[in-house]
Order: sequence, then structure tokens, then C-alpha cells
Amino acid sequence: MKTTPYQIRRMSRLDLKTAIGWASREGWNPGLYDLDPFYDLDPDGYFLGLLGDRPVASISCLRYSSSYGFLGFYIVDPGLRGQGLGLALWSAALKHVDGCVVGLDGVVAQQENYRRSGFELAWHNVRYQGRGQGPGRHDARIVPLSAVPFDVLAAYDRAFHPEPRSAFLRAWIALPNSRALGWVDAGELRGYGVIRACVDGHKIAPLCADSPGIAEALLGALCASVPSHDPVFIDVPQALPQSAAWAKSLGMEPTFPTARMYRGPAPSLDLSRLYGLTALEVG
Repeated sequence: MKTTPYQIRRMSRLDLKTAIGWASREGWNPGLYDLDPFYDLDPDGYFLGLLGDRPVASISCLRYSSSYGFLGFYIVDPGLRGQGLGLALWSAALKHVDGCVVGLDGVVAQQENYRRSGFELAWHNVRYQGRGQGPGRHDARIVPLSAVPFDVLAAYDRAFHPEPRSAFLRAWIALPNSRALGWVDAGELRGYGVIRACVDGHKIAPLCADSPGIAEALLGALCASVPSHDPVFIDVPQALPQSAAWAKSLGMEPTFPTARMYRGPAPSLDLSRLYGLTALEVG
């Protein structure tokens, strides 16, 4: 019997659209407009596994710089798992970030496999679910992020990501069907957040703030842009003991655990001010 050949190649933009669809099938709830900002981060960092002409597996390993990369979209067709297709794709993708510290946000079922590949736990994340709040009043210090000079935003964001990501950030805060807000006090940016439309409801991603009070106010203002019957999600790092209590105090319920893991020394991030991650797929 002739064996169908397995091949690995880099993704096109259209291929990534397929992988985002798989992520939705897995319950990861990607954003409706994630395709372009994700792909433009590193077009060479997306890989597809094919049996013959049939796409069956995906992975991304994005190189942010010569020293840092991030892995995501690691998905194999459910009917073909356990046959080594994912491992071959994994090995090919990691060559793209050779010499880099590599991060990922791993689902529970894969965390032991990641450990065997040299990734170590940095912290746990939990996705929390709440509801939109509908229109309402909010603090006058909360302004559209478009009113904040972009270089100020980019400088503030550096505390929460290992490498500059200006092009991505510029696109992320201007996504269709989204809202981006900042907290400005005495001319100083002290927090920001983005809410975007997803397959199911909306996600707040990221949410960064100098205090829990600012984070809560921004979260409320972002939720006010969503109808009260719509679900709202946020991936909260559990690096600090008060993280879970903060989300629960706002009436949000835990739904989906992951873990931030790194192969190599964990970058120094200001986790005390990071209330919501940007995207599990790209860090």
C-alpha cells in the first residue's frame, strides 16, 4: 500500500486563516480579526504539516528578535494525533528560533510534553469569564488610546513584553470591532486595555495598569462597550496571590487554565501590573 507523504512548509496568510479556524475548534476562542496582526509579526514563523495536499497540523514559532521567540498554534488533526506528525512539525519550527529564549502558553494536556522539551513553568494563567455591562459612565481619566501619543504607549508596553512590538501594537489597538482605552492622570499614562470581538463574545487583551483600582476601572469601561448579554473573557496571569481574588471580586468565573513556560531564562516582566495577557497564541 502506498503511504501518503508528510511534508512541512511555511504557511501563507491563507493557511494561517485555516489554523485560526482550528484554534476555534479547539475552544481557544481566537479574535475575529487576529489574522493580519498575527501574521505580520513574523511571516516566516508559521509552519504547516500536510499529508499529501491535506493540511493536518500547525504551529507558530515567532521570532521577535535575535534573542526571543514565542510558540503557539500547536494543533494536530484530532484523528491523527499520536503518530508523530506534531513532533516533526515542532522540531522544524523550533529551528526558526534557534538561539532564542522561547515562551509559550500551554494547555494542561501538553504541559508535561513541553517540560520534556526543555520548557519550565514560569506561572499559571486562568481565563476568566464575565459579561458585558452595556453603556455607562466611566472615570474622566479613561480616554481613547488613540488620544495617547503612540510612543508613550509603546514605552509603557515595554514593561509587559520582553521585546518591543510597535508594529503589532499599532495594528492591535486599531482592530475592527474593538475598543482601546488608556488611563491618563496628570498627563501620564498609567494603564491601558483593549477589548476585541472573538468567535465567542469578546476578550480583554491586554490589560495593564499601575494599580488594581485602575485595572478595575479600565475593565469596567471596556465591558461597557459590549452588550450586557455578551460574554467577556480575560486571561489573567496567576503570578501574584491576589490575581485570582481580583478577577473573582469583579464577578468573573474561571474557565480555562494554561501555563506560561519558557525554554531558557524567563524574561523579566512587570507581572505586578499585568492583569490580562495579549494573546495565548503570540505572547
